[in-house]
Amino acid sequence: MARVLTMRLFMSFLSSNLSRVKPSPTIAVTQKAAELKQAGKDVIGLGAGEPDFDTPENIKLAGNDAILKGKTKYTAPDGMIELKEAICRKFKRDNSLLYTPAQISVGTGGKQILYNALMATMNDGDEVIIPTPYWVSYPDMVLLAGGTPVLAEASIENNFKLTAEQLENTITDKTKWFIFNSPSNPTGAGYSKTELAELTEVLMRYPHVWVMSDDMYEHLTYDNFKFCTPAEIEPKLYERTLTVNGVSKAYAMTGWRIGYAGGPEHLISAMRKIQSQSTSNPCTVSQWAAIEALDGPQTFIPENNKTFKRRRDLAVKLLNDTPGISCLTPEGAFYVYPSIIGCIGKSTSSGIVIKNDEIFATQLLEETGVAVVFGAAFGLSPNFRVSYATSDKDLTEALKRIHKFCAGLL
Repeated sequence: MARVLTMRLFMSFLSSNLSRVKPSPTIAVTQKAAELKQAGKDVIGLGAGEPDFDTPENIKLAGNDAILKGKTKYTAPDGMIELKEAICRKFKRDNSLLYTPAQISVGTGGKQILYNALMATMNDGDEVIIPTPYWVSYPDMVLLAGGTPVLAEASIENNFKLTAEQLENTITDKTKWFIFNSPSNPTGAGYSKTELAELTEVLMRYPHVWVMSDDMYEHLTYDNFKFCTPAEIEPKLYERTLTVNGVSKAYAMTGWRIGYAGGPEHLISAMRKIQSQSTSNPCTVSQWAAIEALDGPQTFIPENNKTFKRRRDLAVKLLNDTPGISCLTPEGAFYVYPSIIGCIGKSTSSGIVIKNDEIFATQLLEETGVAVVFGAAFGLSPNFRVSYATSDKDLTEALKRIHKFCAGLL
């Protein structure tokens, strides 16, 4: 009884804002898989959103060199000038976008950049348009910032891409941001220049709507797909676009925690104010390593992409050969987002009815030891996300187990 009372008192102590959000499902799946492995279970995790490659040697050496030279002190709250200059060079080289260091923000991963921007700009009643399926953190970050996420479904019929008509129909006088992510997490869908130009044409008609472009998977594209970003396609959007990127995915630096963005100076200044009163500067050693990542050799990226493409093709083929599953071929990232519409309503051998994709993912893990993230976590069902950023051996075995599980449904 005393424990119950203590818990009730503690719950009343917590901020009411927490009731608006939920823990990250992708992190939860990864942790669950790790716990089962630790307990001796035969588990293959396909839930992690990080490359299985090691950080390139030259980047690790740059970080180590910074430590040895004592470059370990505080920097400016939103990143040191040397890294900001390297980011400016990257934006010019890769995206034809010209920024000054005063227009650059560096944070502890891309997630902090997005969060800072929302915290610095959202007021009660403000709306943020988020295409579904979405990266799991977008809606919750909007809610924490006091805004309202407005979901616009990018259906499988449109290859998980939002149409210009859908975007226009979703914009209201309360819309403050449109969050754009290409290639997408969780689908891997990438917008062509023509497809993106159709969206930017709509945005030009609504000057009160700002664009938050999450370009984290920019360099992970396949089959001659040409990446593009909104402010590059429509230069007139430059003054109301925050172009977000980072070193985590392309450079296999997820744990180094460096994200960055370029945008209007007054927005970057507001984001700096938020960061200066929260985390202050990102890890100094990681910043020096990020300079080497951006300025150093880039030749390993296309080599890594050859591996990712091979795994993507393997995943798409084996999933499409699986009863009840259909899977599109994505343009980028390292995810596929298969539909399980053909499995809904069927039962496992133990009598569990597959009513939705969360039950599917739970039973798949319990019966086969394969961990995936259910589609409802990304706002579009019935699907699940597979990360093929794992070894060919583990990926092949996991896909075989998924096939066997689905073939056994009654």
